[in-house]
Amino acid sequence: MKIDLGDLSAFIAVARAKGFRDSARSSGVSASGLSEAVRRLEAQLGVRLLNRTTRSVAPTEAGLRLLERLGPALTEVESALDAVNDFRGRPAGKLRLNVPISATRLVLPSIVPGFLAAYPDIQLEIIAEESLVDVLAAGCDAGIRYDERLEQDMIAVPIGPRAQRFAAAAAPAYLARRGRPDHPSQLLEHDCLRMRFGGRSAQPWAFERAGEALKIDVSGPLLVERSGAAELVVAAAVAGSGIVYLFEEWLRPRMASGELEPLLEPWWPAFSGPFLYYPGRRLVPAPLRAFVDYIKQR
Repeated sequence: MKIDLGDLSAFIAVARAKGFRDSARSSGVSASGLSEAVRRLEAQLGVRLLNRTTRSVAPTEAGLRLLERLGPALTEVESALDAVNDFRGRPAGKLRLNVPISATRLVLPSIVPGFLAAYPDIQLEIIAEESLVDVLAAGCDAGIRYDERLEQDMIAVPIGPRAQRFAAAAAPAYLARRGRPDHPSQLLEHDCLRMRFGGRSAQPWAFERAGEALKIDVSGPLLVERSGAAELVVAAAVAGSGIVYLFEEWLRPRMASGELEPLLEPWWPAFSGPFLYYPGRRLVPAPLRAFVDYIKQR
């Protein structure tokens, strides 16, 4: 049976995106073209691969099994074809990165414009989310994560600042009304603006000084899912609703402008910066290799 690789790629794209429209946006192929490719593949195989309704698209049991086997195989095919890039004057193709939302604000802005200028034939696609994913299963070439979230069989390359801190801050109006905490334990008496990840409970705020480490289980009037909502917490802090605890680089412009004042700075905990990571047991695509070389040079 001769199956078109384009039809297989269309099926994988639609199954992963769980819809024809979303898949069309990311793949550059029209929704009608993807639908026709999937129908053609189903006709050749003689089985339904996707259950379609007016609101959703989901793989059937047969589709799930095919997706599990095809994903890694097609990734290897793409990598093999990408080797042709070595014979070009400069790398070309698509580079897909899965990154935390904080990286789109604190890491990538200083890297992406220069990289795009240096490699005009590479199309960079950024998927920003906080949940941990298998970069290959998600159809990505690489990701950005912190060392405690890296998988052991991955190659990790430092990217962005090599040391970062979490910072606490509040608006002058809030401090005038509620007072300034002199010790992390006093945060229990304050309104704290909290965030959580992936539906989990909000994590305690960590502080350390001179070898002493504390975790404070704060409470307050606002709790948000961090994915995309961190700026809401910052805005609430600027408005005087409470104390915010976030990356120092994220809050630094607000502190420089006077909208927020730093709190408990001697206690701000430091941690190592993020890494670009990718599987080490496969051929590295030329666009990814170019990106790795670029950040190493920087």
